Amino acid sequence: MRIVVALGGNALLQRGQVPDAEAQVENIRLAARELAPLTDDHEVVITHGNGPQVGVLAMESAADPRLTKSFPFDALGAMTQGLIGYWILQAMGNERPYRQFASIINQTLVDAHDPGFANPTKFVGELYAEEEARELADRHGWQVKQDGDRWRRVVASPRPREIIEGKLIDHLLDESIIVVCAGGGGVPVVRTETGDLRGVEAVIDKDLSAALIARRLHADRLLVLTDVGHVMDGFGTDHETPIRHTTPSYLRSLDLPSGSMGPKVDAVCQFVEAGGPGVAAAIGNLGEAQALVHGELGTYVTSD
Repeated sequence: MRIVVALGGNALLQRGQVPDAEAQVENIRLAARELAPLTDDHEVVITHGNGPQVGVLAMESAADPRLTKSFPFDALGAMTQGLIGYWILQAMGNERPYRQFASIINQTLVDAHDPGFANPTKFVGELYAEEEARELADRHGWQVKQDGDRWRRVVASPRPREIIEGKLIDHLLDESIIVVCAGGGGVPVVRTETGDLRGVEAVIDKDLSAALIARRLHADRLLVLTDVGHVMDGFGTDHETPIRHTTPSYLRSLDLPSGSMGPKVDAVCQFVEAGGPGVAAAIGNLGEAQALVHGELGTYVTSD
């Protein structure tokens, strides 16, 4: 099968963990051990988040006295694609030295008039106490919002419309190469009136980009891997129960957190709704990736 895997942020950096390189490399090594068996029998595309990493680079850029202006988020996103892509390439190559892997820096087209630019919702960077978050926002011109019991910076998150390098990804898969791409959802770009591409200040949801890639590549499976085992019915109540086998229409009827599970559910629904017979998606734990492919574990989503 052709499988697109969306690695959750916990695969790179666990909540509350110091974002040192050594910790992230170790987390990715463990993730690669789980993903490598998929590459033995399937064509695999790996996408990943970049929230903490792009946040670190943004802080470094804002604090650099040599700069008159911080680096824009499209440039920072490209940097994280190269950094995380390198770590994943190395970890996967160590697990399967006889396979070929490629990591590409790709652009994702968004609409310049997307409402996401007017209401930033994408969390990036470190977690702060409210007072510190507001102080940083005043100092750097950020927008901040509450994330659980802490506060984080938020940036615009427009919906992905097109993967600019989609044909290249397809070609690499046809050559039996495992592809790492769309890190952080891809570098956000818009098309100007003259037809040129131009980067914009945004971060695209990586799960929605993964769904777009999966549709464009006519994938058989989309796996959204995170640190929870299932989507929960009645989330946050005394009666929450795991959803095991379900459909897009049922998932869309649920009231899910927009900052966490909501985009993941939206992504798998989009993929399954647009797919043909036999396509399926799953949301579940990174350590259960192989079982998720066949719906043995996790929340398995098939057509209505």
